[in-house]
Amino acid sequence: MLAISTDKVAEVIILARELDRGEGEFDAFVERLNEDEQASLVALFWIGRGSFEAEELGEAIATARAEATTPTSEYLKGSPHLADHLENGLDALGISASDEEDQLY
Repeated sequence: MLAISTDKVAEVIILARELDRGEGEFDAFVERLNEDEQASLVALFWIGRGSFEAEELGEAIATARAEATTPTSEYLKGSPHLADHLENGLDALGISASDEEDQLY
């Protein structure tokens, strides 16, 4: 089970799309998340990228906790397709990313 709300994930997706002009805001938002939320966010990213299957969510979260060596915001910004991977991760878990994003606009 994800330890981060889908509205927070949607906010990260929106911020990730605006990294070129809002990197500081992205960093601040992600780093304000607690450790469990950050691990869930990374796990969701990995599922969306295809590193884990949706059924392996628990394992992905545990791996994210165990392998966290750099700030989460820095790690996530290393992917040019961050927003897409997060959306794909939500979709894989049966959550509509676009519905969540639309509620934030």
